[in-house]
Amino acid sequence: MNNFAVSTDKVSTLGIIMPRLRLTLIKLASLLLLLCLALSSSYAAQLVTDPIAAKHTVTQSERSYMWITIGNHRFKANLINTPAASEFSAMLPFTLNMDDLNNNEKHAQLPKSISTDEHRPKRIHNGDIMLWGNRTIVVFYKDFDTSYSYTRIGHIEDPSQLQQILGQNNVSVIFSKN
Repeated sequence: MNNFAVSTDKVSTLGIIMPRLRLTLIKLASLLLLLCLALSSSYAAQLVTDPIAAKHTVTQSERSYMWITIGNHRFKANLINTPAASEFSAMLPFTLNMDDLNNNEKHAQLPKSISTDEHRPKRIHNGDIMLWGNRTIVVFYKDFDTSYSYTRIGHIEDPSQLQQILGQNNVSVIFSKN
């Protein structure tokens, strides 16, 4: 009778384990790569769906400013690089009597309509300056979530005192280039 025996002393366990370990490492590296791609495409998708981040990023040399004066207080506001913000800036200076709405914003009709590039920002921030429709300028003085669509005009650099100065009453606001 023929006996067939394998001596475990002669079999290299590394020969069995190494290919499996290598395969596991390749799978982990692939998953890590897929995760990185998913995160980067998620960021890219945010840039595509969030015009503020994608289209309105401006360099220091492209940045333009305006001033918003309420009583004795002046706020410097950055205008973004869009046709709507350019058209808005071209109308300056002007004074608007702005009405309060929802205890979070002041709004008024512009002297004339301007272009729109509406999007839903999902979140409004204190100091945001936006156009609702094609003629209503809105200055926000609180952070809140929204489902409305706006055209971005700019943002007040330091809005920390804005809510206190605007108050809940109607207010006269001067928009100017200097």
